[in-house]
Amino acid sequence: MRICIIGAGKMGSFFADSMCLLHEVAIYDVDIKRLQYVFNTRRLTTLDEIRDFNPELVINAVTLKYTLKMFHDVLPYLSENCLLSDIASVKTGLKSFYETCGHPFVSTHPMFGPTFANLRELSKNHAIIIAESDPKGKEFFRDFYGSLNLNLHEYTFDGHDETMTYALSIPFVSSMVFAASMRYPDAPGTTFTKHLDTAKGVLSEDDYLTSEILFSPYTPDKIENVISQMTRLKKIIEKRDSQEMKDYLAELRKNIFR
Repeated sequence: MRICIIGAGKMGSFFADSMCLLHEVAIYDVDIKRLQYVFNTRRLTTLDEIRDFNPELVINAVTLKYTLKMFHDVLPYLSENCLLSDIASVKTGLKSFYETCGHPFVSTHPMFGPTFANLRELSKNHAIIIAESDPKGKEFFRDFYGSLNLNLHEYTFDGHDETMTYALSIPFVSSMVFAASMRYPDAPGTTFTKHLDTAKGVLSEDDYLTSEILFSPYTPDKIENVISQMTRLKKIIEKRDSQEMKDYLAELRKNIFR
């Protein structure tokens, strides 16, 4: 298959490296320096070159902020049968775009980052394929993600964003509250250091991505639940009620270890 990857960042380069031995792959980026070390892959720097390459599949791997704009920019240069694909971690606006773009599509979410994941062992990582996607596109990515030993899940567009709100907004909010309460960032303690590392990871994310995750319509209810649980814990601490604390910890362990 002729595959054009849009964006030679970390994920785009990873996709190119992972696909180029089995497919005819090109990668497009306006910054030629980012194309310097790609392997067995055509380097494209203009949209006209994408048209000449005539891809059967376009994988949009630019940052979330520019995903929709990039699709609109590249559409005039693609054949009508070209399969469109995104790997966005938040699907806001993409469902509406795909419904009107006139192209078959497959939307996925590889839930790992090349910077931190062990790319030789991805069996503990996950990927999501959107249920509304074109059947052939879903089959292609099931095979591709399966070859990486990723754990596969299928959600609708709405189900994906609701699940991501649960999976990301609660950890993000918890880490942000931890960071907001920070007074002694060099405090000793293994538990503190682990929480600090997590908070640093969250705050290293792109601001736009963080905002889009937290601006999900599902997030306010999740935050209300966090506030409710914090209030409950505060009351237990204030009362110094050992039995109630024991019961509460048992409840938490049941949630975590079930």
